Amino acid sequence: MSPIPATGALGGIGGPEWQIGGLGGVEPGQKTGSGNFGQMLGQQIQGVADTQTEAATQSRALATGEATDPTEVVMSVERAQLAMQMATTMRNKGVEVVQELMRTQV
Repeated sequence: MSPIPATGALGGIGGPEWQIGGLGGVEPGQKTGSGNFGQMLGQQIQGVADTQTEAATQSRALATGEATDPTEVVMSVERAQLAMQMATTMRNKGVEVVQELMRTQV
């Protein structure tokens, strides 16, 4: 009996289709330069909206028979779902922070 080859945490799955987009080319620890948090937040929210739109477009193409690769459609929908989950988590954490600040006594 031959040994089963080892795989990574994702079962040997990799490649650019498994990557979740970062902060628009900003590397971890790198300063954005402008220091405008609101602008960066707006760009990230727009990125989530664009991901949702792309997933809807590809889903529609699959439903009408125009899509040739169903796995690409599934990956697009999963990417959109993960982006929305991340945005929701960030919003919830922001709300928790504001609530905690309101409870803080000076």
